[in-house]
Amino acid sequence: MFPETVLHSRRLLLRAFDAGDIADTLASCSDCLTQRWLPLPRPYTLDDATAWCTTTAHAMRDSGDGIQFAVTDADSKRLVGQVGLKKTDWRALVSEVGYWVSPWARGRGIAVEATRTLAHWLLTDQRFQRMELRAATENAASQAVAVKAGFHREGTLRNAGFVHGARVDLVLFSLLPGDLGSSADPTEHR
Repeated sequence: MFPETVLHSRRLLLRAFDAGDIADTLASCSDCLTQRWLPLPRPYTLDDATAWCTTTAHAMRDSGDGIQFAVTDADSKRLVGQVGLKKTDWRALVSEVGYWVSPWARGRGIAVEATRTLAHWLLTDQRFQRMELRAATENAASQAVAVKAGFHREGTLRNAGFVHGARVDLVLFSLLPGDLGSSADPTEHR
């Protein structure tokens, strides 16, 4: 499993979810745009947000599947999104990144900065060999995040995803240790 850690970037603090994040998680995951692209419960309830912040996100790390971070503003400490790893293959040293940004924080480069910070940690400190990112072919915003974060587009995975019962094609992106160069912000962690 990944070690418990806190990551820092220029504007963001990435840390474990806690009960203080429940209200902002509920508002973020109930948002129409977030709901459009992620297979979240509909409607997204207070019980869903509570379970995510206090149990589910932590269980993903404990199981070895990945690690989930509450993305918070470094100054205000308010939740502005989520970034995390899932479907981790420990033998191949490959993991998949996923994220969402709270409606009140969109348009500020939060997803790019959080993804770069996590990529730097995964590919340098954790010595992983590959980070993958999958985005629905119609999700232009998520694909733009991938490109701005330095990922390389590899192709389309036909019928590989689902959102609320509907099958979707996914664009596959990857980032390797040698790709980091200027694409990853230096991070501090403890």
